[in-house]
Amino acid sequence: MAAKRAGPAMTGLVVFAGVMLVVTGLVNVFEGLIALFNDERLVITPEHFVVVDLTGWGWVLLISGLLLLAAGCGLLAAQTWARITAIVLVGLHVILQILSLGAYPIWSLLMIALDTAVLYALTAGWSDARDRIGRRDDAAAWDVQETETPPSATEQRVPPMA
Repeated sequence: MAAKRAGPAMTGLVVFAGVMLVVTGLVNVFEGLIALFNDERLVITPEHFVVVDLTGWGWVLLISGLLLLAAGCGLLAAQTWARITAIVLVGLHVILQILSLGAYPIWSLLMIALDTAVLYALTAGWSDARDRIGRRDDAAAWDVQETETPPSATEQRVPPMA
């Protein structure tokens, strides 16, 4: 009997999701700080933006960025809480991007597409990928597609007596 292990592609998707959450979190933190401390650098017209108060929007971006950053680091450490948290946060991030669609249409659409890819990576094959990421002490685990497990005593077949 062969026990299936997560392939490198699935493990790579989870690592991709973690890295993208870290990058997106850093971008949101940076944008939030700019909105809070140097809002004249932002080019937003109120009629194209759902949230008009830039200070409030800056706080939303800063807090969501820090949360995305923490979830991304947790994903890279193969923590289950990070996966669940990241799924919720990425869903909320899509809503934030929809709110800013009028002000930044191309950026928002790109972020929604990226969030969709991250959601796929977080929901497809997590348990196997987590096991592979968590086995850092065994470098060969990243290359193993199938492992042969020895049959138990009850599974061993004895040839029939002739």
